Amino acid sequence: MRLTHIGAAAALALLVAAPALAQTSTANPQAAPAARAAPAATPQGALIDINTAPKEQLDALPQIGSARADAIIKGRPYRGKNELVDKKIIPQNAYEAIKDRIIAHHKS
Repeated sequence: MRLTHIGAAAALALLVAAPALAQTSTANPQAAPAARAAPAATPQGALIDINTAPKEQLDALPQIGSARADAIIKGRPYRGKNELVDKKIIPQNAYEAIKDRIIAHHKS
């Protein structure tokens, strides 16, 4: 009988401790700073002008390879960066990946 009480107490302790142990994780604090560092890697002053950027700069953008860089250059000039999608130069998902890193300056 005493062994049954000890087993029940141990099971109850595990049930109470399990949610607390599941919430503590050491991997998440290390991953969070890396995720926050990525958006800061492109400061506002470092926007790439799609009307003047060389192929190498365009090719370095995420989801923009050599073929898309060539298509961007061929479609110049752009009045706004949204014209990349409007003119079907790149798909919407590629635009979403680069829209915060590009700008379209036009000559006056």
